[in-house]
Amino acid sequence: MKTVAFKTLGCRLNQYETDALASQFQKNGYRIVDLERGADVVVVNTCTVTGQSDHKSGQVIRQASKYNKDAVVVVAGCMVNNHRDRLIGEKSNLTYYVDNEHKSSVFSLVEAHFKGEIVDPDHLNADLFNYQPAEKTFHTRSWVKIQDGCDNFCTFCIIPKVRGRATSRPVEDVLENIRQVLDFGYKEVVLTGVNIGRYKFEDVDFELLVEKILDLPGNFRLRIGSIEPEGFGDRLFDLFSHPKLTPHLHLCLQSGSDKILLKMRRMYSVGSFMDIVGKVRGRYPDFNFTTDIIAGFPDETEEDFQQSLDVSKAIGFGHIHTFKYSLRKGTRAERMPEQVPEKIKSHRSEIIRQLADEEKIKYRSSFIGKEQTVLVEKVVDGWARGYGEHYITVKFPANGVSVNEFHRVLIKAIQKGDDPFLVG
Repeated sequence: MKTVAFKTLGCRLNQYETDALASQFQKNGYRIVDLERGADVVVVNTCTVTGQSDHKSGQVIRQASKYNKDAVVVVAGCMVNNHRDRLIGEKSNLTYYVDNEHKSSVFSLVEAHFKGEIVDPDHLNADLFNYQPAEKTFHTRSWVKIQDGCDNFCTFCIIPKVRGRATSRPVEDVLENIRQVLDFGYKEVVLTGVNIGRYKFEDVDFELLVEKILDLPGNFRLRIGSIEPEGFGDRLFDLFSHPKLTPHLHLCLQSGSDKILLKMRRMYSVGSFMDIVGKVRGRYPDFNFTTDIIAGFPDETEEDFQQSLDVSKAIGFGHIHTFKYSLRKGTRAERMPEQVPEKIKSHRSEIIRQLADEEKIKYRSSFIGKEQTVLVEKVVDGWARGYGEHYITVKFPANGVSVNEFHRVLIKAIQKGDDPFLVG
């Protein structure tokens, strides 16, 4: 039995694609092992969204070479699209470089290699959605890819270059993928893509697609992944009353300053963002909004930064993913004057992280005395642990509980730490 190891960096979309590839290898007789254990095949699914992402991807690629000297190593994903020449030029034992367009054919490439065939990855089948539904994954939840690429061209973002223009998966393919993973036993489905709010296939937009998914039979819940504010429509607001749709959105803010949002070429204002939050919380008071904020975008003044802090406090995000602005070659922001010094960016990102920790504890503490429906992900030492519908980690006594079961749990306390969680 051949062995295969996977390492995934970056977004949920990458995780979905890795899950699908891993399931395909496993179905065909491969045993999945850890990267450090030594494998016959290693697949590194890379990220290039920031300079730090490039650095981490490079580290993992070097680890793959170190621990798997005789392996077929496949470097796939966004870093290949962005830095193929640089990767190929590095001295290593890497075997293949596969871009996003051909990533779904990684298994075919590896099988051809073991048969002694010489295959150019660029000549493989190019299909962004040609991933088989994953029966066994690294997660209890099942991600389902509905869309890829982006047409927004934010001035700081490299994604349109490495993922291409926006394209949507056929409706029936999405529904059939979900039917199959539900048949496999999954009880939570997460919709993922680059800009899922812009989903449009023939006459079906994102909101209508969500309606069709919610109409599918079965005891499951649906979670929407990261979405842009301009993708939030009135029909989606009403859909959150459906018992299968979880009350959580990762709604990307990026900055609390309208001046900076304009320089970023974001398609909304602070006011329109706040309107969405106010409307949703007015009807669903406990609704969990999580977000992204960039610290130190070019020409961000102390006043602009303070506005981001003020908006964050006013909203009370359940989590803020914070990162320093990272200069990406080929983007408009690279050519902008008044780049913020690295020391100031680091200082501002640390302030946001501290605020994020405070707001996270405040939001999660509000659930003490309330109930959550927890999908159990693991049971260890007599404790069950999983996520409630509001995307908050909950731990409670197992008492015969099994993984991948729903349990209604009364929250009694919050346990603080690096990632505070609720205790039932």
